Amino acid sequence: MAAEDDVMPVLKGVAAPESLVKSRQRVSDHGEVFTPVWMVEDMLDLVKDESERIDSRFLEPSCGSGNFLKSVLKRKLATVHQKYGKSDFEKRHQALFSLMCLYGIELLADNVVECRQNLLDEILGFLGTSPDDEWIAAARVVVEANIAHGDALAMTNPEGEPIVFPEWGYLGVGKFQRRDFQFENLTERSSIKGTLFEMLEEHEVFRPLRTYPVMSIKEIAS
Repeated sequence: MAAEDDVMPVLKGVAAPESLVKSRQRVSDHGEVFTPVWMVEDMLDLVKDESERIDSRFLEPSCGSGNFLKSVLKRKLATVHQKYGKSDFEKRHQALFSLMCLYGIELLADNVVECRQNLLDEILGFLGTSPDDEWIAAARVVVEANIAHGDALAMTNPEGEPIVFPEWGYLGVGKFQRRDFQFENLTERSSIKGTLFEMLEEHEVFRPLRTYPVMSIKEIAS
């Protein structure tokens, strides 16, 4: 057996293996095993164009700590930088809009917190702003609305109430529109037309629960 001093130099500089489980108990209780980053990237490459499009919408029904959503956000932000990097105004608004198009549902509360924070960290790093900036405050509103704590199969939150998701739209010149829909109704809509928020003729079941006034970043943040 080699002495400790002989082994340590070999290990220096070697990244720790990615952890795919938090505990055996969680695997037993919830079947919780995280998808490794390399596999996430390979899967997203199968829908490469969609994963890089700013306004494409992704829903992860068991989002864990956000491996899939974080990788999609990185791709979207790369597109934002490529298209709008010369305009700080549009770059910031398009970056937030790319976040607005990501949705997740997660059963375990600690994973919900981690997922939201991981997405916020990506936006914070991209915008290069401070954690108490109104842009991050607006982003926090978005992730709290878009990343739901609940059961994707039952389509309910921990209180047994229906999960509600916002449909965000960027109208240009720094203005956003928000409409809230019940998740169960959105699944009916997508089964007919193929995407989560795709427009249909206004049938009662597809009418929003609430439509907000047009908002600026400051108004979203507040």
